Amino acid sequence: MKWVLFDYGEVLSHAQPAADRERMVAAAGIDAAEFWRGYWEHRLEFDRGTMTPGVYWSEVLDRRASDDEVERLISLDVESWTHPNEDAVAVLSEFRQAGCPVALLSNAPVCVAAGVERLPWIQNMNARFYSGHMGLVKPDAEIYLRVAAALGARPEDFVFVDDRLVNVNGAESAGMSAVHFRDAETLRADLSLALAAPDQTL
Repeated sequence: MKWVLFDYGEVLSHAQPAADRERMVAAAGIDAAEFWRGYWEHRLEFDRGTMTPGVYWSEVLDRRASDDEVERLISLDVESWTHPNEDAVAVLSEFRQAGCPVALLSNAPVCVAAGVERLPWIQNMNARFYSGHMGLVKPDAEIYLRVAAALGARPEDFVFVDDRLVNVNGAESAGMSAVHFRDAETLRADLSLALAAPDQTL
């Protein structure tokens, strides 16, 4: 039986809401454009676990962040990524209840992973993998291969779901089938087709 391997951010969760983004910028006390430039410029290394929260947030602020600032920004960052996409979660639950094993693969630093793990519905997944614990990030092929090996399965035993085409392409390069997430209804149809035709990549 095939696994369905889900991305988290902007698939099972919504994008960071405007109000949450504004609170983060206010806490940082710098220009919004500069904040988001730093936030994304260093994010993959933070996700990979090669930066501590203190180092990451200091890079974002372009100065040494105090311990209190780091704690506050971590809290706001985690909160911004914990707004579930109820429709996508419902699709996940449907396939899980139908007997399809489901897992999570998220580019997320350890602190964000800890926040995601507190969400009650996330515990319904068979397995969960976070880049910060693995020292790898999507779209590197190795991260998909590591997940497959950890689950005792072959790459071709997976259908991977992600909103970013670069990550979809990474999964395909590792030998997985993949679905580009656009919305929950399309996901339901695409997964049904992919699981019925395991050799087909969508």
